[in-house]
Amino acid sequence: MSLEITKLTARIGARVSGVDITRPLSPEEVTAVREALNTHKALVFDARGLDDAGQQAFLRHFGDLTTAHPTVGAVEGAPNVLPVDSERGRANHWHTDVTFVLNPPQATSLRSLTVPEYGGETLIANAAAAYRALPEPLRRFADGLWAEHTNDYDYAVPDEAIDEERAAQRAQFTSIGYRTVHPVVRVHPLTGERGLFIGGFAQRIVGLSKGDSRKVLDLLQSYVTRPENILRHRWAVGELVVFDNRITQHYAVDNYDGQPRRLHRVTVAGDVPVGVEGKESWSVEGDASHYTPVAA
Repeated sequence: MSLEITKLTARIGARVSGVDITRPLSPEEVTAVREALNTHKALVFDARGLDDAGQQAFLRHFGDLTTAHPTVGAVEGAPNVLPVDSERGRANHWHTDVTFVLNPPQATSLRSLTVPEYGGETLIANAAAAYRALPEPLRRFADGLWAEHTNDYDYAVPDEAIDEERAAQRAQFTSIGYRTVHPVVRVHPLTGERGLFIGGFAQRIVGLSKGDSRKVLDLLQSYVTRPENILRHRWAVGELVVFDNRITQHYAVDNYDGQPRRLHRVTVAGDVPVGVEGKESWSVEGDASHYTPVAA
């Protein structure tokens, strides 16, 4: 193999070269890429010549695909591809993809089609590094916590401040209500690492009031988003970024003055999260079986 892995920061991110992802990968290449994803959490590939079909084929090396989203429409003719378009909304909040369902995606890929002249970076944070940085008493405290995740996201913007189009998009996002309880500290099924599994869809700690929950979540989140834990990826056209959705968070920076920004997202079906004591997440509301199978 001529595959090369080049680290991008000390704690997260690597660029992969020497592999043509527009063609099927050999078993050895698949193993090497998976090991690199386990180690670096986020990988950057040259994706020039890759189309929607190719992106889906590449992601199938990691497992079965989800459909585009539980409630949001797909690219026409490609039910597994979600358009991430600045005209449809901007995900400028820290989150892990689709944690409001029982088994969120294990991996997310983003492929750049149109990028602004400046800005529009994607930030990706290492949630395992965040957990390791917790002081021991706080780590023990977090190990026993569970959080309710919901797609009724608190946008902190009053309804009267958004236009009809944005209101319709928000209504579509919440057209099926989901509430799921996940461990605050998730054990990665492949590496055994512990990571803070929270982000924007985590709205409440089980057993705590909403106000106390917010304080606890904000404290833990501050460790996730320390600059040392973050890869800041500046997009060029024709790149593919793949990150481990089980142990990262990400944020799309809205700093490009409304210029066009379009990516296509494909996600790989995940397993049901497991906490430190071996207990699995459970669903409170919402059936996502139309969206994703459960990975073994």
